[in-house]
Amino acid sequence: MELAYKLDSYGKPAWIALTVLGFMAWWPLGLAILAFAIGSGRFGCGKRSFARWQEQGGETMKGFGCWTRSAPSSGNRAFDEYRQDTLRRLEEEQKEFRDFLDRLRQAKDKAEFDQFMAERRRRADEPQPDASGNG
Repeated sequence: MELAYKLDSYGKPAWIALTVLGFMAWWPLGLAILAFAIGSGRFGCGKRSFARWQEQGGETMKGFGCWTRSAPSSGNRAFDEYRQDTLRRLEEEQKEFRDFLDRLRQAKDKAEFDQFMAERRRRADEPQPDASGNG
């Protein structure tokens, strides 16, 4: 994993170069490196990248002409303003909901950790059986 940290410090081009070299050396090695890099999000297309994209509200895709581009004008200025305000409000609600879910996960993690620590303390406080058999 030390190699992965070193490559991460150079960024995506280092991972691309390693993948190309892997394919040149032996195609299964290149395929393994490619699968690792994509799965870990190092090429920007794994689970972490998708979550980051969701957090940004799809901002990264706006320049590529995807569905996230703002809708064309309807010709009615009042309706366009209403639509814009509604979308902005929904985005704020989505962000608040995401924050709520994060707090909920954090509270659950803390409760599980506290339970683990309580069980650990309880086990430590129990008398240990004597190894010599003198009970």
